[in-house]
Amino acid sequence: MIETIKQTADYIKSRVDFTPEVGIILGTGLGGLVEKIEIAHSLPYSEIPDFPVSTVEGHAGRLIFGTLGGKKVVAMQGRFHYYEGYAPNQVVFPVRVMKMLGIEALFVSNASGGINSSFRVGDLMVITDHINLIPNVLIGTNCPELGPRFPDMSEPYSKKLEALATEVAAERGIKLQYGCYVGTTGPTFETPKEYGYFKAIGGDAVGMSTTPEVIAARHMGLPVFGISIITNAAFSGQKSTHEEVQEEGAKAEKRMSALITAMLERM
Repeated sequence: MIETIKQTADYIKSRVDFTPEVGIILGTGLGGLVEKIEIAHSLPYSEIPDFPVSTVEGHAGRLIFGTLGGKKVVAMQGRFHYYEGYAPNQVVFPVRVMKMLGIEALFVSNASGGINSSFRVGDLMVITDHINLIPNVLIGTNCPELGPRFPDMSEPYSKKLEALATEVAAERGIKLQYGCYVGTTGPTFETPKEYGYFKAIGGDAVGMSTTPEVIAARHMGLPVFGISIITNAAFSGQKSTHEEVQEEGAKAEKRMSALITAMLERM
């Protein structure tokens, strides 16, 4: 596995003369942040050896290299999900490759369903913790070169980056919520009883991604900042559609983009 990761990273380096400082993963309908990046290079996933290809509408499928907030970034415009049929190691393969490319921190975003009744559609939720209900990506033989057999997860999301987000948001008048993200396999949206269960175990928002990537990042010692856009509300009793998730994500994206850009400027 480690050799495949290195080979893919080496291929990217041969195509792109660029050493990123921060990796960014853009979730469903959130690819517009790329418009804020001063793009130096762009690689379609289909051209990268051993990279999966995104099959979900709203995920463009490109690796973007450029500058955002004065920092060199590599952004995944489209991620991979367990429900697409990919093995957990394939889902997090790009995260491991980005680490080999040189990133020192990972920003992850997603569209999620609001469980906390105080949340509203369009809210930004800083992820402070998570509950992973997707098969753990670290099951199987451990690769010591990537990280320890039993990685610590007492701080899955960086408290330092959370504090920075709070400071930046206060200065710019951006409202933030805070909470625990529940990662599920999907691809079905949740039943009413499932929403109730997720709330009972401590969840504030739920989605079909993110937790595998965060586990892989923490395994490799990367600090993580996570943010969810609440695109549908579990407590509303209304049906959820993928199109509505994309629409609400696009509406809130400007605030999320402004927050992330300002955070990078301060890092």
